[in-house]
Amino acid sequence: MLMGKPDLLDRVAQMLVLGVGLFALLFGLFMIIWPLDWYVAIPTVITTGPPNQHFIRDIGIAYAACGVILLYASINIHMRWLAAFAGALWLSLHGVLHIYEVSVGICSPDAFVADAPGVLGPPLLVFLALGILFVRQRVAPAGIPKPLLLKASTAGADESEKQYLEEIAAAPGHAFEKFAHFLPASLHRHAAPAHLCHAARLGANMVEDCGPCALSSAQWALFDNVPRETVNRWLRGDPDVPEDEALALQFGRAIGSQSIDAFELGDRIEAQYGRDVRFELAMAAAMVRAFPAMKRGLGLTKACSLTPLEV
Repeated sequence: MLMGKPDLLDRVAQMLVLGVGLFALLFGLFMIIWPLDWYVAIPTVITTGPPNQHFIRDIGIAYAACGVILLYASINIHMRWLAAFAGALWLSLHGVLHIYEVSVGICSPDAFVADAPGVLGPPLLVFLALGILFVRQRVAPAGIPKPLLLKASTAGADESEKQYLEEIAAAPGHAFEKFAHFLPASLHRHAAPAHLCHAARLGANMVEDCGPCALSSAQWALFDNVPRETVNRWLRGDPDVPEDEALALQFGRAIGSQSIDAFELGDRIEAQYGRDVRFELAMAAAMVRAFPAMKRGLGLTKACSLTPLEV
């Protein structure tokens, strides 16, 4: 999942989807508005027979619809990757049809080669963008098939964590899919420095006294490039942490314990880092409390005192 601001490869993926979306939309509008001009503008189309304006516009509508979906996806590609896949689906099937036609002799290899950049190129670029995001684990979990997401989520987890996730997956009413939509919100970070956001999350977790939850938060901190020694220092409760980390930890603990100190600590964070950072630390600390609360409700909470807290 994306935590923090998009980096260069994120932007490359976004621009690829945006570019294909613009191409598909404009190409589709050309077919819809000027079908006969489009017919003569594409040399290989003439060889397929006389023009049919209705059919040309039908295909134009498909192109334009794909373009709109891809443009929508490009706005927030990490969360809307499934929309990008949907937008590329018809374009991909259109390319498969061209491959089939050349394989059975309906169209010539020369025509196929001439059409390939415009027919196969766009969907391949979208799938390249999605590949960049998936390889780097920069996509939201919603949309990933439940068996795959459950397998990835439980890999390396302790028994209570596995049982907790398996119960959600087995619950009726598509509970696991709804849970997958919640996860990105619980890990939201954009303006806040990584170490402060994760310190606030871990501070709230420690107050809840759920060892597996604290370790899960620690693992997410490592995933967000917070140094391992820093995370272990928080888990041990070392008193000599830097001032900024101590402030974020105290803020998380105050939110987790519903202490009135959260007001004063939040004001200090806002004065030093701004309102956006205060918002993100508050959101991190507040939303992470849902996990130990759920485990406690299911009778699966394991106390921090009973769990070795180190990553």
